[in-house]
Amino acid sequence: MPEDQSYHYHVMRRAIEAVDQLGPQATLDDLAGEIGMSPAHFQRLFSKWAGVSPKRYQQYLTLSHAKTLLQQRFTTLETAHETGLSGGGRLHDLFLRWEAMSPGDYARAGDGLVIHWGWFDSPFGPALVMGTDKGICGIGFSAETTAEAAMEDLVSRWPKAQYVEAPDRLAPWVQVAFGIKQDGPLPLYLIGAPFQIKVWEALMQIPSGHVTTYSEIAQAIEHPKAVRAVGTAVGRNPISYLIPCHRALRKSGGLGGYHWGLPVKRAILAWEAAREDA
Repeated sequence: MPEDQSYHYHVMRRAIEAVDQLGPQATLDDLAGEIGMSPAHFQRLFSKWAGVSPKRYQQYLTLSHAKTLLQQRFTTLETAHETGLSGGGRLHDLFLRWEAMSPGDYARAGDGLVIHWGWFDSPFGPALVMGTDKGICGIGFSAETTAEAAMEDLVSRWPKAQYVEAPDRLAPWVQVAFGIKQDGPLPLYLIGAPFQIKVWEALMQIPSGHVTTYSEIAQAIEHPKAVRAVGTAVGRNPISYLIPCHRALRKSGGLGGYHWGLPVKRAILAWEAAREDA
């Protein structure tokens, strides 16, 4: 995979910090100066990663934009599938299929399961990807944490599984997942409790560039009073980005939490919204 993806993200991460510090009135020269680049080079690098100019991207990083998403791109999950809205999402366009582990197998904490893993470059920093022969079962990002913490986090979910470092086995799926290849199979193998899997299935109905709320997900899975439990299940989603937990917001328009760090969530949401508008 291109070696500059993670580099670009780290530059963008610093640019996001600059936007936070300088405010939305920051000019291209201001941002480039904070990063230590010429304005022209920063503009080219930023536009290559985000698909839009730094000034345009600033709009997608603000809290007000999150509120705008809720107003203009709020997805009613009960009707998304019926209207074909979810068909516009990137995952459906890639012919993603998914399969869930049985409750009994999940209860055995991965005993007897072989999980392959590897580190890959991604648009949002280094990504730890795990998968079985049936599909990807875990993705974690280490840009806001450490590689050791990401590994410990995912391994702890299925502690009795056998883990084998084998990035070559996962590479074809990862290339599709992060847009290096534009087509090909992208199977997922969901390893979780039945309630969690229902929540994750609802998340996969949210198209790229759109958002929903935790309470809306609770309604969609027919557990309207389980908003807090839904929030926990969203946070425990092991396949970040592909199961888009980053598209779940608070009713207020606040970003809520994100397991791999709020800067990553902000970057993904803005990145998707920019491409949707473009």
